[in-house]
Amino acid sequence: MHRSIKTAALIAGLTLTLSGGALAQQDYPNRTIRGLTTSSAGGISDIFLRALGEELTKRWGQTFIVENRPGGAQNNGTKACSDAPPDGYTVCIINADPLVYNQFLIKNMPFNPETVVQPVTNLFNLIQNLAVNSELKVKTVDELVALSKAKPKTLSYLTASMPLAIYMESLVKEKGADWVRVPFRGGGQALNAVLQGSTPISLIGEANVKSSIDAGKITPLAMVNNIKSPFYPDVPTLAETGYKGAPSQAWYGIFVPPGTPRPIVDKLNKEIHAIISDAGFRDRHLTQRSLIPALNTPEQFDAEIKRDRADAEKLMKGAGIEPQ
Repeated sequence: MHRSIKTAALIAGLTLTLSGGALAQQDYPNRTIRGLTTSSAGGISDIFLRALGEELTKRWGQTFIVENRPGGAQNNGTKACSDAPPDGYTVCIINADPLVYNQFLIKNMPFNPETVVQPVTNLFNLIQNLAVNSELKVKTVDELVALSKAKPKTLSYLTASMPLAIYMESLVKEKGADWVRVPFRGGGQALNAVLQGSTPISLIGEANVKSSIDAGKITPLAMVNNIKSPFYPDVPTLAETGYKGAPSQAWYGIFVPPGTPRPIVDKLNKEIHAIISDAGFRDRHLTQRSLIPALNTPEQFDAEIKRDRADAEKLMKGAGIEPQ
């Protein structure tokens, strides 16, 4: 009899716990949500997450605060996302670098990129281009290569993307180009260097250089992640120039800590899709910033990341790059 009472109490407690968890999911969200970004304030992901958070607040009536966790090649923010409670109250925007490329560049990674976070949906792809100071008087990639041969050791380029740097170095090997890479700290510094001609070649997000292209100060030569620009439809993609290597995957997606309940993931996915599908929001926060919507399901996003990771591994091995 005593054992039966204990068993009944245990079952009742377990039932209460399970029903409480289900109720918490059903009631989600009922308090402040933290939006975590791996960039500093003012970066692409920071600006977009704030806009997305404002819309979620309107829909859900809950405060959405953004917390910036830059540094460590974006590993810091990714790890912070992973370490947060898996209850849906930490929502993270992360790009391809820490989940696709960093493991092939950094020897002592602080996490396993395959399991560190849980995908919710891809958000958008960046339109990136190979662009040059217009005073170089070149219109194509081949003309740029020819100029570098004619003026050896005088041209330099900048990019924040290791895959794009590998692309530029592949042109050195395949076509005899002659240029060097110059590091830079941010988009503003990069743009100034290109405009001033101190570093006249850039592989950079279109949004950073669009106004300068329109002013005739910068000339786009190719779209380096094989995404055509609606603003410059005549500019070829890398594939159209004959390049056969893997393009740089420059996407940003929404993630949550691993173990977050699927009903919460599905609710986030549904609401984010509805927000981005709104024509007004999409035009203001994506199209005008040279971002291409890339919405999908958690399973589709996970499969995309795995394909990108496999491509990145081939790219890095082909270039002979070892983690440092």
